[in-house]
Amino acid sequence: MDKNLTIIITGAAGFIGSCMVSYLNQQGFENLILVDEFNDEEKKLNLLHKKYLVRVEREEFFDWAQREKPDVGFVFHLGARTDTTEFDYAVHQHLNVEYSQKIWNYCTINNIPLVYASSAATYGEGEFGYDDDHKIIERLQPLNPYGISKNEFDKWVLHQKDHPPFWAGLKFFNVYGPNEYHKARMASVIFHAFNQIKENGKVKLFKSHKEGYEDGEQLRDFIYVKDVIEVCYWLMENVNRRSPGVSGELTIQDSPLTSHHSPLTSAIYNLGTGTARSFNALVKSTFNGLDLKPDIEYIDMPEDIRDKYQYFTEASMDKLKAAGYTKDFYSLEKGVDDYVRNYLSQNTFY
Repeated sequence: MDKNLTIIITGAAGFIGSCMVSYLNQQGFENLILVDEFNDEEKKLNLLHKKYLVRVEREEFFDWAQREKPDVGFVFHLGARTDTTEFDYAVHQHLNVEYSQKIWNYCTINNIPLVYASSAATYGEGEFGYDDDHKIIERLQPLNPYGISKNEFDKWVLHQKDHPPFWAGLKFFNVYGPNEYHKARMASVIFHAFNQIKENGKVKLFKSHKEGYEDGEQLRDFIYVKDVIEVCYWLMENVNRRSPGVSGELTIQDSPLTSHHSPLTSAIYNLGTGTARSFNALVKSTFNGLDLKPDIEYIDMPEDIRDKYQYFTEASMDKLKAAGYTKDFYSLEKGVDDYVRNYLSQNTFY
């Protein structure tokens, strides 16, 4: 792959976006156009020592692109409003729907492959399961405005007749890892558990308020950010741009992550590990990363989020595997251990 390829990353100063920038740098890509709100002081450390061409303010990007006309080879649209407790839908509508539609149209007009971030929050309580089959997307019932906005964009995408030469929407499940320190209450349970342990030696977890789930046994599909960015990179690495007007199947090139030649199709894909694990297991792994004995206290969940809380998520990963991605994901224990020992404990960034 041409290391001189120009790549756009939205949300570039954020959690997953900044990790994507770092990984691309590690692979030899430095012609990066970073898009975000860069006046946020808390996120500046995420881009320290990163190599890129230019930073463009999020709300100025489309005017900038029309003026500068960069020759872009790929877009990672990872920017979003991710606060699941933000109930002003207008905020989500602007960033997660309307801005995403503009990114889609930009890629379509300029014939640029696109990977964008969707979310497992679209699945709501999982009434229709956690299968990334396009047929169920219209029926999904997300529990909060964030999930609704992500699902609205997915639905809009599936109705478009005009589209980029290749596109993939990735339904991120519960992502954790370095560079999330600025996310405050929306940072992972591991991040908060680590800080609670450092402060008072114990961790507080929400009690269960749903029959069938013991305290701390709520189940989520936790995925390490290093796995997320590897899948994103794999998609870029293995997409052959085809002539305008040809869509659908794209051949996969030889890759150490690919077991055979399979069709890589423009689609919405789940991105989790495929295995649900409990918050108890997550927190115990955090204690283990600090070589400490677990000490967990269970507290009541705030009433205003009880009916918007997912008790179970588990990604069906068959579609991504069928497309050719065969690398194993980090186990919860190995991912948390790496995060705690090599990043949180060292106060370092990816």
